[in-house]
Amino acid sequence: MAFSKLVASMTLGLGLVAASASLHAQTTMKISISTAQNSHQGVAIDTFAKEVAARTGGRYKVETFHNGSLGGERESIEAVQLGTQELAFSSTGPVPNFVPDAKILDVPFLFRDKAHARAVLDGPIGQELLGKFDAKGFKALAWAENGFRHMTNSKRDVKEPADLKGLKMRTMENPVHIAAYKGLGIITTPMAFPEVFTALQQGTVDGQENPLPVIMSAKFSQVQKHLSLTGHVYSPCIFVMNKASFDKLSAADKTAFLDAAKVAAKANRDRVDQDDANGVKELRAQGMTVIEDVDKAKFVAQLAPVNAEFEKQFGKANLDKIRNYK
Repeated sequence: MAFSKLVASMTLGLGLVAASASLHAQTTMKISISTAQNSHQGVAIDTFAKEVAARTGGRYKVETFHNGSLGGERESIEAVQLGTQELAFSSTGPVPNFVPDAKILDVPFLFRDKAHARAVLDGPIGQELLGKFDAKGFKALAWAENGFRHMTNSKRDVKEPADLKGLKMRTMENPVHIAAYKGLGIITTPMAFPEVFTALQQGTVDGQENPLPVIMSAKFSQVQKHLSLTGHVYSPCIFVMNKASFDKLSAADKTAFLDAAKVAAKANRDRVDQDDANGVKELRAQGMTVIEDVDKAKFVAQLAPVNAEFEKQFGKANLDKIRNYK
């Protein structure tokens, strides 16, 4: 009798422990970036992880990985699509390889300024584009930002398109970028971001193009002498999640993840603004020559034939809808 009571007591105790464990069970997910932790992208995923934990009572833990430790952006997005990684935060550079509709955002000189770009992405156009990810195995949680892209190189000052002719430049693995840069006379070399610093250091390529926050966090001033504020392409970022992983969440947790991404996107944009405000002064102090008076009209004129092709590809009305968005 005593033995059976003991067994019953132990069974009850184990059941309570199991129930308690299930109540407090924690699901761990991974999110990655290609840049350093101390960057606008690091701020984005660190904020996201903190917000997810807070909004789900610690039931979901998001582990953050930096510096391309889980692979470059294209590899990370592919891992999310396959379900071997739950989350990624990426620039839109490699995204058109997975979601072709996103290509339109990479057309040069499409956006007037950051306020214009943010309004487009946060408005109906951007939200409709987020919906295009669903059919490709993703849940796009929110748009965020890299910023306007500028050119650096180790050879010479660049003030107009003629100065770019013959320069070997690393480009993103993005068909719109590659077509545009070839139109500027650049010898394009598509390359994953984690490889770029070494390629610049070894002279495999002469230059690269990225927003100021990326140039700063990647320490490109150590391997590049000349910076030109061309602002030729606005570079969005995006939070993507594996669609099946998102669909398994409860309605409340889905909202928690979406809201966490929005808060993180705001923190990311704030850091971009900060880096843009301080970047030129900091990079000059690090020894870079910075050309601010770039003749953008000449760049736009040089790209006229390429832009005509983009208008055929995307539809002039669709591009104008973005260009003229208020």
